[in-house]
Amino acid sequence: MSQTLGVKFNDYGQVYYFGSGPFVVREGQHVIVKTDQGMGLGKVILVRQAPKEMDDEDPEGHAAIYRLANEKDMEAVAENEVLSKDAFKFCRACINTHKLGMKLVDVEVFFDRSKMVFYFTAPGRIDFRELIKDLVKEYRTRIELRQIGVRHETQMLGAIGNCGQMCCCRRFMRKFVPVTIKMAKEQNLFLNPTKISGICGRLLCCLSFEQKGYEEFHRMCPRVGKKYQTSLGQMKVLRSNFFKKSLSLLDESFEEQEVSIDEWNEIVNKPPSDEAKAEAKARAAVPQARRGGRRPPRPETGGSQSGEPGPSDSENPPSAREARPARDDRKRRPRKETPYKADASEPGPEQAASGPDAGEADDAKSKRGRRPRRRRRRPPKK
Repeated sequence: MSQTLGVKFNDYGQVYYFGSGPFVVREGQHVIVKTDQGMGLGKVILVRQAPKEMDDEDPEGHAAIYRLANEKDMEAVAENEVLSKDAFKFCRACINTHKLGMKLVDVEVFFDRSKMVFYFTAPGRIDFRELIKDLVKEYRTRIELRQIGVRHETQMLGAIGNCGQMCCCRRFMRKFVPVTIKMAKEQNLFLNPTKISGICGRLLCCLSFEQKGYEEFHRMCPRVGKKYQTSLGQMKVLRSNFFKKSLSLLDESFEEQEVSIDEWNEIVNKPPSDEAKAEAKARAAVPQARRGGRRPPRPETGGSQSGEPGPSDSENPPSAREARPARDDRKRRPRKETPYKADASEPGPEQAASGPDAGEADDAKSKRGRRPRRRRRRPPKK
């Protein structure tokens, strides 16, 4: 019976699927497979039995494994691990010699030593041509320098997250999903960088795990801050609770109520009930306190037309503010124009018109009444 095998080449790598071919393989065994990069040794972590009618050919089109691994293959893998450690030290020394702004993360040696891959991180592009020459001269094989991001660096090295457990990217994640700040806002998290960032300095990968549930919940919820007509009267949506699947509402009497999503779907967009109408009428019948506005006019007190205070005025003398008439009853009186009195020192209109210095006198008067201009301060010269 043919089998479909899930093979991993390292602890944090992806799972690749192969067919078992004529071999019977168990979970946990090591196999030799043929890849585009050459021969490789991997560990079987998944075994799936194919149906009986598809024994002769693989229905999913997976390539078959080359053979099962033996003791010599495992010894070769151990030697490759020692070689990768030595190459890591040598490459780091070369980086310091050439003074390159890069950080070496890991070195991978292929099973047949046909290729060596050096993983590094750097803020920008690096000119590592001289470094490659030194590595090729030392190991006499194909050398590849591959720049990775900080997420992949944390996945390779491993770390303890904010939850106190191994990082998800090292433990079970194989592909990275883009995480945005919008996810943190929709999940009502505090937008504190130290709280929503991981060891790598990027947003937590676990924000994407619950995003689908939050999106479904927000589709069922009404818009926060909007008023809706319900069978209980007009309600305003204050906030929503994802864990309780409930809504907090504010009714017309400014009292907060909490209802579930199912109850909200029953009462929304329905005419108010008789009880709600009775409560609204009761609230309308109660006189509300006067919050602001003008004071009501007081009744007039008896007084004589001649301006003498009457008996009621002497007992309760009105204040200056109450004695004023209402603003609506006031009438603007026209200003009285005072006649021009000619002074002996000032020339009359005939004299001013006929005098030789009449223009200079008018200019002096106009300048005397003007307001002096304010000069701007100039900044001091340095």
